Amino acid sequence: MSLKTDFAEMQKQKVRQIENILQEYLPKQKGCQKLIMEAMGYSLMAGGKRLRPMLMKETYELFNGTSRAVYPFMAAIEMIHTYSLVHDDLPAMDNDDYRRGRKTTHVVYGEDMGILAGDALLNFAFETAFKAFVMEPEDSLLIGRALTVLGEKAGIYGMIGGQVIDVKETGHAVEKEVLDTIYELKTSALIESSMMIGAIIGGASEEEVKIVEQIAKHVGISFQIQDDILDVTSTKEVLGKPIRSDEKNEKTTYVTLFGIDRAAEIVKERSEEAVRLLVSLSGENTYLEELLKKLIYREK
Repeated sequence: MSLKTDFAEMQKQKVRQIENILQEYLPKQKGCQKLIMEAMGYSLMAGGKRLRPMLMKETYELFNGTSRAVYPFMAAIEMIHTYSLVHDDLPAMDNDDYRRGRKTTHVVYGEDMGILAGDALLNFAFETAFKAFVMEPEDSLLIGRALTVLGEKAGIYGMIGGQVIDVKETGHAVEKEVLDTIYELKTSALIESSMMIGAIIGGASEEEVKIVEQIAKHVGISFQIQDDILDVTSTKEVLGKPIRSDEKNEKTTYVTLFGIDRAAEIVKERSEEAVRLLVSLSGENTYLEELLKKLIYREK
């Protein structure tokens, strides 16, 4: 069977492997505070594409990585991504009741526990990543570099910074330069973090890590623009969350700026540039190449 015909099954298998890793690193639900652990588990194990840990692992394999340190980082990046979704769904943010086809964390556990579950996932992500030092002490320098990337891309110079601009600018039109900054920080930064950490722990050179960062930036922005398109063209049943939420929240998107057709062209252009840069690297990972291509045509 060719990769193209076998891709869906391979992807399911990789998602199952990632979810096993997530289960391994989740805290046990015990003690007087077990409610927060339950809320963390509900949020983290709600399904999804597991794109970020998958990109991390596939980039790590691109550079023939051998360090087990990648596994706690895979769990950590998904915890950070999940916390951001939990907080995005809160009444003070997007006020969404459904995510991935089921009720959002704050709807199930209350707004107070929704806030705390997000906080707990962010903090526990770093607790989890620090376990890499014990697993692979000889890789301490690489782990330290990876932690620096994880912190910066998740914080005020990355995802949180993008969210700040997004919240501040919601409700009125913004120019393309501002929108690009939001996308580069809010969405692309965590994807950059995922692939860069995979490259670092996989043993890539500094120059190769920079190329990987550029690949990931194209992937991240393409991914967000495709989200804009799906918010208009998809259905709640397919997407697993409410549609036309951008319109409801009066957000400027690539669709409102350029229309659906041009937005789709930009997704294709950026995705093809990501693949071009990928094949310029010395390593080879045909699954990763196909995964980047699939992002162009995803329907959810």
